[in-house]
Amino acid sequence: QVQLVESGGGLVQAGGSLRLSCAASGSMFRIDIMGWYREAPGKQRELVATFDRSGRTRYADWVKGRFTISRDNAKNTVYLQMNSLKPEDTAVYYCNALYGIDYWGKGTLVTVSS
Repeated sequence: QVQLVESGGGLVQAGGSLRLSCAASGSMFRIDIMGWYREAPGKQRELVATFDRSGRTRYADWVKGRFTISRDNAKNTVYLQMNSLKPEDTAVYYCNALYGIDYWGKGTLVTVSS
């Protein structure tokens, strides 16, 4: 079983930056795919960025170089560096891990003011 705990959300002005963290229990080497999704008010949850066990990354088209996913295997932690934030980035950001089934954190709220 995998447990995920997100942190780092908050209120930021447009153009600002935030770094989200996701601490995973257990060894991340056992996880097939890990990454971030977000859910904005009234919208479906959508992919932000992921990486697979080989380290290959995948980003949503709308990220356009603004966000970077990274990991620290020693700390069992995945990060999402978000730069040039826009009001439309306002959402609850969820950490996800695929290890047989999908595991989700409880989410962290990011609010970008204009």
